[in-house]
Amino acid sequence: MDGVLAQALIYLIAAAIAVPLASRVGLGSVLGYLIAGIVIGPVLGIVGVETASLQQYAEFGVVMMLFLVGLELQPRLLWDMRSKLIGLGGLQILGCSAALAGLILALGQPWRAAVAAGVILSLSSTAIVLQSLRERGLLKTEGGRASFAILLFQDIAVIPIIALLPLLAGSDGEAAAGAHGGGAMAGLPGWAKAGLTFGAVAVVVVAGRFAVRPALRIIARTRMREMFTVAALLLVVAIAWLMTLVGLSPALGTFLAGVVLADSEFRHELESDIEPFKGLLLGLFFITVGAGADVTVLKREPMLVAALVLGLVLLKGAVIYPVARLFRLPPTDRWLTALGLAQGGEFAFVLVGLATGAAVLTHEFASVLVMSVTLSMLVTPGLFVLHARVIQPLYLKPDDREADTIDEQGVAIIAGIGRFGQISQRLLRANGVATVVLDHSSAQVATLAVFGTKGYYGDASRPELLVAAGIETAKVLVVGIDDQDKAEAIVRHVRAEHPHVTVIARAYDRMHYYKLRNAGAQVVVRELFESSVEAAHAALMALGFSTARAGKMLQAFRTHDLESLDQLYEAYLNEPDVMRNQDYISRSRASQDTLIEVLARDAPAGAKPPEQGAADT
Repeated sequence: MDGVLAQALIYLIAAAIAVPLASRVGLGSVLGYLIAGIVIGPVLGIVGVETASLQQYAEFGVVMMLFLVGLELQPRLLWDMRSKLIGLGGLQILGCSAALAGLILALGQPWRAAVAAGVILSLSSTAIVLQSLRERGLLKTEGGRASFAILLFQDIAVIPIIALLPLLAGSDGEAAAGAHGGGAMAGLPGWAKAGLTFGAVAVVVVAGRFAVRPALRIIARTRMREMFTVAALLLVVAIAWLMTLVGLSPALGTFLAGVVLADSEFRHELESDIEPFKGLLLGLFFITVGAGADVTVLKREPMLVAALVLGLVLLKGAVIYPVARLFRLPPTDRWLTALGLAQGGEFAFVLVGLATGAAVLTHEFASVLVMSVTLSMLVTPGLFVLHARVIQPLYLKPDDREADTIDEQGVAIIAGIGRFGQISQRLLRANGVATVVLDHSSAQVATLAVFGTKGYYGDASRPELLVAAGIETAKVLVVGIDDQDKAEAIVRHVRAEHPHVTVIARAYDRMHYYKLRNAGAQVVVRELFESSVEAAHAALMALGFSTARAGKMLQAFRTHDLESLDQLYEAYLNEPDVMRNQDYISRSRASQDTLIEVLARDAPAGAKPPEQGAADT
C-alpha cells in the first residue's frame, strides 16, 4: 500500500507542477501532462515499471471523452455532417496512409510493414486534439468541426485496420480472430461476427432510447446525487465492455451512446458527473505515455526517429490541407485542421502491439514507431501555438490599405461602428446630429455603405485622423472599438489633447471600466450590463413577481451597483491587480451582503418571493 500511495503522490505532484506551468506559457495542459511523465519516467527514473498496467485504466479517459462529445451532438447534427465525416475522413485516411507508407518504404522497410505502419500512423490523437480544441475554444469553428469529423471517422476505421493487420502477415482466419481480441468473437465464422457487431450497436441505440432514459428518471427521483454518478459510470463502463467483447472500439460505442442521449433531459447531469473522471483519467493517460517512453530508441536510432517524426508531421499536414481546401474550409481553418491532426494517435500504441504480435512489424521497428508517435504528440501543442500566434495573424491582420480621406466633420465622432457604435450613430443621426464614423475594418465600412450609412476606413488611434474628423470642434467622442488597449489609448489622448470633448467609452467588463475611467473617460458604459439587467427583469416576471415589484427591484439593483462601482474604483486605484488587492476583495464581498439588505428593505412589507407558478400580488 505504501508503494501505491508513493506512486500516486509522485504522479499528482508532477501533474500539479507541470500542467499549470505549461498552461501559463500557452502550451496547454496536454503538453504539461506529457512533460510531467517524461520527467518522472525516462529523465529521473522515479516511475516507469507500472505505466503499462496504469495505461489500461488511463485509456478509459479517451472513452469518457468520446461519450461527452457524443452528448453534445444531436443525431440530426451528426447526419448533417455526414459529407465531412465520410469525405474528409475517408480522403484523409487514404491519402495519409499512402504517403506515410511511401515514406516508410523509402526508409528501407518491407512493403507489408510499410502498409501496416502507414495506416497506423494515419490515425491522429483524439484525446490530444479534442482536448486542445476545447481549451482554446476552437471546437465549434469550421476547423474544429472538420477535425472532429476526421477523428470520428478514424475511430470507426480502427475496426477494419484491426482486421487488416493479420491479413498483411498472411494469417488465417483464426489469427485474425485472435487479433480481434477473442472473447465472444473467438472461433466464430465471419457472418456471426458481423451479426454480433451490428447487434451490439443496435443494443446501444435501442437501450439508450428505451431503457436508459426510464432508468435515469427513476434514479433522479431518489434525489441521491451519488447514485446518479454511479449510474453514469455504469453506463459508460457497460457500453465499453460490450464494444470490447465484440471487437469494436469502446470509444466508438460510448460516443454512439452519447449521441443517443444528447437530446435527453439528463444530458447536462451526465456531463457534470462524468467530467471529473474524464479529466483525471485523460491526465493519467498522457502522463503514462510520457513516463513509458523508451528513450533508448533515441540513442539507438536517432536519425530514423527524427525522419519519422518530421515526415509524419509534414506529410499528414501536406495531405490534410488540400483535402480541407477541397471541402472549402476557410484558410485559417484549413491550417487548424492540418496542423492539429499532424500527429500519431493513442490507438497506435494498441495497433503497433497487434501488428508486432502478427509478425507484420519487427520489435525493433515497433519501438521506433511508438517513440515517433510519442514525440509527434509532444510536438502537437506547439503546432496549435504556431497556428494561434503565426497563422491566424497572417489572415486576420488589419487591412493594410491607406486610410480614407475624410471630407466632413461632425459634432459627434463614432470610433468603431460595430454592434455598439451602430446604435449610438443611428440615434444621433435620427436626431439631426452630424456624425463622422471611423472604423478599422474596410469590410465593415463597405457593409454599412450598402445600408446607407457612410463611414471612413481608418484607425481612430491616429491623431491626424481624429483631427480630420473634426475632434478640435467636436463635442462628443464615442469609443466603441473591440481592442481594449487601443480604446484606452484613444481616451487618454483625447482627454489630454482635446479636453473640451466629452468621451463616452464602451467597457468590456469591470476591469476595463476602471481602466477607461482612469484614462479620463467621463462616461463609461459596460457593454452587457443593461442587457443583463433586462434578462434578470424577464426572469423575475417569469417567476411570478409583479411588474411593479420587479421594476422596483431592478432600480434598486442599478443604484446599488453604480454606488459599489464607485467605491470599488477607489480601492482599484490603490492596487490595479484586484486578485492581490485585499481592500478591493473585502469591499466586493461587503457589497454582495449589502445588496441583499437593500433588496429586502425595498420589498413591500411582508412580501416573500412567489412560489413557482404562483402570482405575486
